[in-house]
Amino acid sequence: MQDENLFAALRGEVLTALEALTPGLAPEILARVEVTPTKDSAHGDMATNAAMIAAKPAGKAPRELAAGLVARLSGHPGIVAAEAAGPGFVNLTLSPALLLAQLQVILNAGEDYGQGAARGRKINVEYVSANPTGPLHVGHCRGAVVGDALANLLTKAGYDVTKEYYINDAGAQVLALARSVYVRYLEALRLSPEAYIETVPGGMQYGGAYLIPIGEALAEKYGDEYAETPEANWLDVFRNFAVSRMMDMIRDDLAALGVRHDIFSSERALVEAGGVERGLQSLRDQGLIYRGILEPPKGKTPEDWEPREQELFRASDFGDDVDRPIAKSDGSYTYFANDAAYHADKVSRGFLEMIDVWGADHGGYVKRMQAAVKALAGGKKARLDVVLCQIVKVMKDGEPVKMSKRAGTFVELRDLIDEVGPDAVRFLMLMRKSDAQMDFDLNAALAQTRENPVFYVQYAHARCRSVLRAAPVPAADVDFSSLTAPEEMAMIRRLITWPRLVEQAAEAREPHRVAFFLHDLASDFHALWNAGRDNAALRFLREDKPEETRARVGLVAATAIVLRSGLAVLGVNPVEEMR
Repeated sequence: MQDENLFAALRGEVLTALEALTPGLAPEILARVEVTPTKDSAHGDMATNAAMIAAKPAGKAPRELAAGLVARLSGHPGIVAAEAAGPGFVNLTLSPALLLAQLQVILNAGEDYGQGAARGRKINVEYVSANPTGPLHVGHCRGAVVGDALANLLTKAGYDVTKEYYINDAGAQVLALARSVYVRYLEALRLSPEAYIETVPGGMQYGGAYLIPIGEALAEKYGDEYAETPEANWLDVFRNFAVSRMMDMIRDDLAALGVRHDIFSSERALVEAGGVERGLQSLRDQGLIYRGILEPPKGKTPEDWEPREQELFRASDFGDDVDRPIAKSDGSYTYFANDAAYHADKVSRGFLEMIDVWGADHGGYVKRMQAAVKALAGGKKARLDVVLCQIVKVMKDGEPVKMSKRAGTFVELRDLIDEVGPDAVRFLMLMRKSDAQMDFDLNAALAQTRENPVFYVQYAHARCRSVLRAAPVPAADVDFSSLTAPEEMAMIRRLITWPRLVEQAAEAREPHRVAFFLHDLASDFHALWNAGRDNAALRFLREDKPEETRARVGLVAATAIVLRSGLAVLGVNPVEEMR
């Protein structure tokens, strides 16, 4: 059994045994059968829920079906014991030879080990998509890291991934940006902007110093051509210039974090090309838009609720709580209409699987957008998953800090990268599930100790490389039979879970699982390294034991491969040596 995904291979054996015992089970029943690592090694290496899943449709008791599976699996090559447990689990103990053989599988596959078989399914991952009105801050950073690592994880799982950024350049915010830039343009010309500011709707909304260079660039390009002239003369020019410069800044910040998108889609371009009208017409053609009056929002009283007729989308037909307005009272489209049209555009580009990474403050928007995607797919089965990212607080010495040099009100992404480096930013952002709030501890990010997770994992890889520099990496057909110590077998059991973890984490849309896995694998390796200090028999390199050395170097090489593979998913550099 030389499969890269040993769990998948054994699941196939379990399904064969199950179908022999209970022929004709529906595919949706078989799809729920799992083979997972046991929580306690005393219960074997793997466990399956097959008997409990199949018992009811097969008309048998779970324990009876488990006993049948035990009888069929016990004599299988590579399985030294099968045992029914609990309400109907079957625990499997694998032969040491089968486990040891997986080391050669890893060495043969190299960093392709764990590559999934999603068969090139197309998927669009949209993330960051910050308004082009200011520099990226630490909140955007979390979404950038989560989205990028998730896209890498899906690629590792075998998907055909497109990384996309949606530029919100069609709303009132970019008009406010243009007006703020105009103020900086007047200042660059040594003209007083006070009189103009008094006329600006809502005042100067973007006062950060980051707009000063843009104003200066406009002054250099146009001189005083637009000084003290009507807004209609310059608004489009300044908006386009400002958005272009802001997107350059955003791309540079993302590149410093190691984030690069395949596509940048413009909301304004979509609107001007008639995309919103096309999307809404598709809904009208299906009878999914009507004129009606919504119920008062929760918390409103009749006195402060003004019912009015408006165009509504039948979102409740597709799993949403209520129907949703697509037009405002002045006839202009809602944000929802534009966003629905954008997702319709994704569908038209062939993406029936989509993931959006949003801030947690958009949580109330999820159901309506998923409803819109289902409706706009035109009868095709489309899936939109939304990954929510909670806020991040940057902490130092137990106190929140603000490091912004240009805005003064938030921690900018570039400042955080400059402080601790992109590897620490990326790894630490993934050490908590994205929908949980987190404190980013600067002290831990800079520490050269196990309290810094990225240092701990990179140090494990550096230790692997130090061994491999001292001894040649073994070629094919290594005899691993000398690896019998509990610490060595624990390492192997951890390594063989990598392909399954890739598959499971990709399906769950949870890249933080990779960071947790790498930390656990590093912990296993450091423990084995330290055991060799105390027990000479466990040292990796022994001149008096060439065959054992060859086997242990093979184990180290396999560990380095999996560490590099996992770090590549996270977008973190492996380290050759610690300095």
